[in-house]
Amino acid sequence: MDHITFLVAVVVVTALAFDFTNGFHDTANAMATSIATGALRPRTAVLISGVLNVVGAFLSTEVAKTISGGIVDDSLVTPGMIFAGLVGAILWNLLTWLLGLPSSSSHALFGGLIGAVWVGAGTHGVNFGMVVEKVIIPAIASPLVAGVAALVATYLAYRITARARRGPVERGFRAGQVASASLVSLAHGTNDAQKTMGVITLTLISAGALGPGSGPPLWVIASAGLAIGLGTYLGGWRIIRTMGKGLTEIQSPQGFAAETASTAVILSSAHLGFALSTTQVCSGSILGAGLGRRLAEVRWGVAGRMLVAWMVTLPAAALVGGLAASAVTHGGTLGTALVALVGLALAGGIFVLSRRNPVDARNVNESHEVTLRAASHDKVGTTT
Repeated sequence: MDHITFLVAVVVVTALAFDFTNGFHDTANAMATSIATGALRPRTAVLISGVLNVVGAFLSTEVAKTISGGIVDDSLVTPGMIFAGLVGAILWNLLTWLLGLPSSSSHALFGGLIGAVWVGAGTHGVNFGMVVEKVIIPAIASPLVAGVAALVATYLAYRITARARRGPVERGFRAGQVASASLVSLAHGTNDAQKTMGVITLTLISAGALGPGSGPPLWVIASAGLAIGLGTYLGGWRIIRTMGKGLTEIQSPQGFAAETASTAVILSSAHLGFALSTTQVCSGSILGAGLGRRLAEVRWGVAGRMLVAWMVTLPAAALVGGLAASAVTHGGTLGTALVALVGLALAGGIFVLSRRNPVDARNVNESHEVTLRAASHDKVGTTT
């Protein structure tokens, strides 16, 4: 325990705070379509998702090992760099949550960490080959694979049930959605919770509390699972609205197809140690499900804004992480305290803005238009 300094403890707490934001930011991945179709009540959906995220955290550690000993050189990383990277990731998560944009929490974390290590240790501190193999390629391939799978599954679902009565078909697929959405939540825990485990493990390795190449201890697995589960239960209602109502109008067969395709892709990647974005996988599945139903409306403007958010997430988080790392590296304790205070102030400001027009379990299935200033005709920002 001599290796657990005050800074290391702060980094661990900050990592769990990121894990919490990851939970409420990504609840939509698992439950948006089930909430949109009425298969699950909103509060029931996030409770199921939260519990299964905790369970999923215990199923695998391959992705955690990719983070702790893959994308950066753990021999050059310091707890201060990791802290700076986490600040960048948390702020990007909160900003995109405010705007209702389902960006990637995973890429926010990778970007913040890469930017901080790049500034703090130089380019040789980042394993760019591993970044390309384990992050960039899955980011491009996974939503395409999930989208095609969901498109085909949706088409087949409607063809097979074309002559059946609509009522029993809807009820049957809604029942199926309970199972498929639960599997997405379980898969989410096996992939996203591990990223925080990897960051905490990397911190302990950099502080000398664990040997190089070590896997996450049990207490790290448990705390990361609980943090993401709690965040999931609170529900990222703004993003749930965008995913469930913003991209396309989802019916039960489409929801079932999208969730099943997402589960298959996420679980396969977790087994292989690919730290992909579950947000991108689920968004690709929903878009594919929309295209798979004849005459279904796909809102390409929303899809375009999501694509832009995906493209800028990693570099934007890297920029913030790099700036924070510069302050931490050159400012020492004072710089670290300054980064923490600025981060808290910005996070508080984002929360205040979000309360001007709250989205919660009561209105999540209403119009997908979200404004940030309810009392004025002038819109600070909108999501559709």
